[in-house]
Amino acid sequence: MSDKVYVETPLGIAIISGDKNGINRVSVTQELGENPSEEIPPLLRNAVTQLNEYFEGKRTDFDLKLNPTGTDFQKKVWDELLNIPYGKTTTYLDMAKRLGDPKCIRAAATANGKNPLWIIIPCHRVIGSDGSLTGYAGGLWRKKWLLDHENPVKQQSLF
Repeated sequence: MSDKVYVETPLGIAIISGDKNGINRVSVTQELGENPSEEIPPLLRNAVTQLNEYFEGKRTDFDLKLNPTGTDFQKKVWDELLNIPYGKTTTYLDMAKRLGDPKCIRAAATANGKNPLWIIIPCHRVIGSDGSLTGYAGGLWRKKWLLDHENPVKQQSLF
């Protein structure tokens, strides 16, 4: 049986769940009325701490035992997402190439969208080939916020 906790973040209430085999879900709830949990189950304390450190700008990598549920292909895509460094982005096409088949771009994008570990597996770091912030299950405004959070150096406009 999974433990679950609700945590307040700058982007809404995050739901973290997991068990002795690892963290299996981190998502942001769209529902109104969810309140942060008063008690944090012992198995989830490290995940809550690390997520808070990420939002405080004190953490760039996560060191958690992960146990996402998905197909072999989805897990392969999610493993590839873990290779995208903090503050960097890649494109869906480059990701498909790294997976060994540029033609799998749509399947890779679909697997990216089914990532059950929000922020921990950084699917927000994948953008369109033209640099656009395409597709993000949590909403494009959250994707933009996360990318800005990870890369706070702003390009000054000359005009």
